[in-house]
Amino acid sequence: MADAFDLIVLGGGPAGASGAAAAGALGKRVALVEKAGMLGGAGINTGTIPSKTLRETSLVLSGWRSRELFGVDLSLRREATISDFMRHEKNVTAAVRERMRRNLDARGVTRFRGVGRFIDPHTVEILENEKKIVLRGEKILIATGSAPFRPTEFPFDDNRVHDSDEVLEITTMPKKLVVIGGGVIGSEYAGTFAALGVEVHLVDGRDSLMPFLDAEISHGLAKAMASNGVQFHWKERVTACDASQAEDVVLSLSSGAKLTCDGVLVCAGRQSNTADLDLDAAGIIPGKRGLVPVNEHYQSAAPHIYAAGDVIGAPALAATGIEQARVAVHHAFESTRKSDLATILPTGIYTIPEASMAGETEAALREKGVEVIVGRARYADVARGDIIGDEAGFLKLIFRREDLRLLGVHVMGEQATELVHIGLIALLAEGDADLFNRACFNYPTLGDLYKYATYDAIMQREAGA
Repeated sequence: MADAFDLIVLGGGPAGASGAAAAGALGKRVALVEKAGMLGGAGINTGTIPSKTLRETSLVLSGWRSRELFGVDLSLRREATISDFMRHEKNVTAAVRERMRRNLDARGVTRFRGVGRFIDPHTVEILENEKKIVLRGEKILIATGSAPFRPTEFPFDDNRVHDSDEVLEITTMPKKLVVIGGGVIGSEYAGTFAALGVEVHLVDGRDSLMPFLDAEISHGLAKAMASNGVQFHWKERVTACDASQAEDVVLSLSSGAKLTCDGVLVCAGRQSNTADLDLDAAGIIPGKRGLVPVNEHYQSAAPHIYAAGDVIGAPALAATGIEQARVAVHHAFESTRKSDLATILPTGIYTIPEASMAGETEAALREKGVEVIVGRARYADVARGDIIGDEAGFLKLIFRREDLRLLGVHVMGEQATELVHIGLIALLAEGDADLFNRACFNYPTLGDLYKYATYDAIMQREAGA
């Protein structure tokens, strides 16, 4: 006989754990099914938290943050070992998992370890240590996440060729690393390894870095990464990867050029973890790369089955997955605590330096025929920028010309992923230049950049520019 629950959650990553905890807080009986031996999914164990922690470690070990401080040299004077590089990441990951476990326990969530699959639209079978467990749920949330896509031309069985999950398990620091793909993950890891003195080459088929970014941020970030040692190979794709020799891996590029290296990191996008779910039995037809199609309430084709996080596709960020799952659960149980997701979402990119955005890009607005005024402020314009030694960072604010309403916020530099939230709140509140003009920011802070960028826009408008 099947054990009955109000909600069955498939997947114990950030989205799944968030949805399970939300339902538990509503007093529902919740089962969470996770195939791995630990909570957290890719976001905690192999993706968001580990990669950002490794970035911080590389900044500390390399002395990168001290490079522009007058008379200060804390640069790395010894070779960093793999254990140096990974120790903090392991500790942070374990701490986040434990915090997640305590939260689920506090909400009374029952956890099952094993691979879950649908028997029918309301029934899930779990294979746990060769023992079959059958659960029946009034509602079901699919939050099984995603995994790196592995192009067939790369021999991933070779210990020098990695995807973005495997790279966390390296035992020897590469001397020369080739990163395939200049998206968010590839760019973040390229900067992390370059900061530690690894020779890094980034290969991408496009001609610009992360073209979804505002063009000024994209260009500035590529320039900063190049100055930090990342070598770009634009409009190139790998046609062959030869790992047959013991010495080096040889990559053949579409231009005819060859790259030899002792490490390859393939960042070719991700695919949803739905292959083992038997979605057909639930009445759901997955889309490209296993994506689960959903409506604005995160309902699938079967109205009682919801999906959230990477498994439904873009923006595929831990932050959005967490919020999507909360919206889905409250909709499922007709709760008014959280009815929808904000229409403007932030994007944070943990490259070196960081980049972040919220709202529209300048190019997108101009394509729509919106007349804009752009206000800019450099980190070097404020005292806090001098203190932290960031000479390249800048803030870009995009205002509608007619009324100076804020439409876009774009930042590159130290703490960009934190700084963007000031602008995000202003965007959600439909704020204008007067909001920043009237505000008083602590001194010295990077928040003052909002005032300087706003003044820049106001003076342009008054001058008729």
